[in-house]
Amino acid sequence: MSKRDFSQLKEIIEINSWTKNKAGVDTNGRIFSNWLEELGFECNIYQRENIGDHLHCTSPRKDGKKLLLLGHLDTVFPPNSFEEFKEDEAWIYGPGVCDMKGGNFVALEALRAIYKEKGSLCNIDFLLVSDEETGSDDSKHLSMELASQYDYCMVFEAAGAKDEVVTARKGVGTFFVDIQGKASHAGNHYSDGADANLEASYMIQSLIALTNLQEGTTVNVGKIEGGIGANTISPHAHLTFELRYTDILERDRVLEAINTLIATPKVTGTSVTLSGGIQRDVMQPSQAQTEFVEKINTLCNITLPTEQRGGVSDANILSSKGVITLDGWGPYGDGDHTIHERASKESFDKRIILVTEILGYFMEDKI
Repeated sequence: MSKRDFSQLKEIIEINSWTKNKAGVDTNGRIFSNWLEELGFECNIYQRENIGDHLHCTSPRKDGKKLLLLGHLDTVFPPNSFEEFKEDEAWIYGPGVCDMKGGNFVALEALRAIYKEKGSLCNIDFLLVSDEETGSDDSKHLSMELASQYDYCMVFEAAGAKDEVVTARKGVGTFFVDIQGKASHAGNHYSDGADANLEASYMIQSLIALTNLQEGTTVNVGKIEGGIGANTISPHAHLTFELRYTDILERDRVLEAINTLIATPKVTGTSVTLSGGIQRDVMQPSQAQTEFVEKINTLCNITLPTEQRGGVSDANILSSKGVITLDGWGPYGDGDHTIHERASKESFDKRIILVTEILGYFMEDKI
């Protein structure tokens, strides 16, 4: 049974931090910035009008490599839907306990331990963004801008069931297809129309055919809208689809094919436009990342388990900019994005101890 004090985790879990609840996300951020400032961090606030503010908290600089700790302040639960903190001997329950207020807490406790041991921190910064759960559409630009300052990034999404860290994540893009046709009476003037729904049906089949499961590439048309009634040739249709991929070459293959489809509609008289795009690019394993894992294994005398995940996180952003990135440094939990979300107390303890050890070696320039 863990003897750790989780009262401060309880404090932030009980704050509703739904992405669209700016006040709640900002309250969560202010609490974290206060905690980090106690450790000598200077917290820079990137103010936003319609979403929570982003925080980039920096420690003093010296010569040597730079490490970014990365987390997000938002959760997926609207007010009054799931806001309760509970615990028993083995688990903590509550919104964000593993995704990812719990992960932010792991990073904070490790930083506190290093600060207590060494009296100061340097070359380790903490970025906390406010919109990860809705795709990081705003914060990804900040993350990409800051990426060039860092050699390494540790992301505090939840650990795997066997304490795995994450070495790869699929890239993801969300796209919208708008098809413009020509309305006409389906009985009297059938041939005068240009059927947007018919073009949509061709487009759906062509998009889905771009899927290559062997390469880990999927195209899913998740939403279809079109037409105005059974007696009218459809003047418009709208598709929403998602692309996920594990390899940059696959990304480029699919994007090229999509552009060709958009430019060459099959139904005469229809026109097609595309919007949306890649939200977070692929996180691919690299030799430098493997060497990072090997250093951790050697220094900490462990064999760190690793895994690849289909879901995305902000690790994708830093990795795609060339920063050596490992994800999954938070506690193990399950039920995330549901009212059954929980995280293991034992995993909290194990992760905090390990991250503290890694940060200690980093401070000694051994990583």
